[in-house]
Amino acid sequence: MTASLATYFAFPGNTDEVLTHWQEVLGGELELVRYGDMQLEGMPFEPDPQSVAHATLTLPVGVIAGSDSMDDRDYPLRDTAYSMLYTTDTVDEARGFFNAFVEQGGSVGMPFERAPWGDWYGQVFDRYGVMWAFSCEAGE
Repeated sequence: MTASLATYFAFPGNTDEVLTHWQEVLGGELELVRYGDMQLEGMPFEPDPQSVAHATLTLPVGVIAGSDSMDDRDYPLRDTAYSMLYTTDTVDEARGFFNAFVEQGGSVGMPFERAPWGDWYGQVFDRYGVMWAFSCEAGE
């Protein structure tokens, strides 16, 4: 196995919904494993069999992983502490992802436009409160 690093989210019971949404916008391959799909013998708790034990969304640029949180805390996700930076090869690709998140219930944090440093950049909060920053080197 090769060493790797992935972003991991613990969502409040809606991991399948969030990662399915991200797959619809960004593409990639989604794999979901529910607790009901696993052998639960020896687990220190009794999870809901429909809860997501582990999920991965594999994109050409990396992996996003997550699971359903096993406690009852309400995690406020609309915060830049939970953010993703996606740098694309083309302005059109970045703009397309940005607009897709907005069209599917997200809100603009910072318009996607040429930034003062010359590159293209913008921020959008998806409908789950996660901030996605899209960037592309100067062009167009």
